[in-house]
Amino acid sequence: MRIAVTGSIATDHLMTFPGRFADQLVADQLHTVSLSFLVDNLDVRRGGVGANICFGMGQLGTGPILVGAAGSDFDEYRAWLDRHGVDTESVRISEVLHTARFVCTTDADHNQIGSFYTGAMSEARQIELKKVADRVGGLDLVLIGADDPEAMLRHTEECKARSIPFAADFSQQIARMSGDDIRTLLDGATYLFSNEYEKGLIESKTGWTDAEILAKVGHRVTTLGSRGVRIERVGTEPILVGCAEEEAKVDPTGVGDAFRAGFLSGLAWGVGLERAAQVGCMLATLVIETLGTQEYTLSRARFMERFVKAYGDEAGDEVAAHLG
Repeated sequence: MRIAVTGSIATDHLMTFPGRFADQLVADQLHTVSLSFLVDNLDVRRGGVGANICFGMGQLGTGPILVGAAGSDFDEYRAWLDRHGVDTESVRISEVLHTARFVCTTDADHNQIGSFYTGAMSEARQIELKKVADRVGGLDLVLIGADDPEAMLRHTEECKARSIPFAADFSQQIARMSGDDIRTLLDGATYLFSNEYEKGLIESKTGWTDAEILAKVGHRVTTLGSRGVRIERVGTEPILVGCAEEEAKVDPTGVGDAFRAGFLSGLAWGVGLERAAQVGCMLATLVIETLGTQEYTLSRARFMERFVKAYGDEAGDEVAAHLG
């Protein structure tokens, strides 16, 4: 199964604030917020939702195709992704802009405040999925992740025009998108990904109810934080999958991307929705235990040991048959 992942390629500048953001907010002054947080440390990591998802899929051996735009400073990052099983040949390199930057501060309660500089990401709208499909011999699924908004719309329209199944995943871009854009991006999607908060925002912005949205997509996949994930389809009972036990809670950045990587890998293996969600939850657990979105190591033996502990022998046997 050939899966292309469109989305941002960026470097993450991650900082930690030892206090709580909530303690610094004055309820009747929120319209004039002016705050500066003295942070304890700075870690510069590879990131971007497209690259994060592809890294996880590459670790699982499913050969993802990364589709996005980066700057001339991408060479080292490209080599890293190539070494970890990602096809980067469809990444567009800008001649004038730097690779995008994400700057994020996490407080003691694991709340986050972030900013994103688009940089070369703005050129992703110039990428034609047909050229990608022709190069790799066709596409079975395209995940349209958070990216340049015009690129997201263009990729969606092209998938619809060429009858390529696609997954809608607005993520961070939902805040700046209009209801019309969101309706266009999700209508006809095979999968719609969001967290619980984004789920409510999607319904608010589109004016569509939960049932109306579910009727327009094949599957609605909603991550529930520490409670795992819920997968819904019209006419069937929801599938609920819990999280694997954490050994530590270090940094939540990239946990959603890791879930998507595991879930998509499960789809590529053909193991079914529940099993795919379990793989996603296990991979997400590895990421929350690590500082940075691509700093975890996937040891097959350790992964399977923890997977079986969380989801049982039958699940383990099915996944082990595919995990290289």
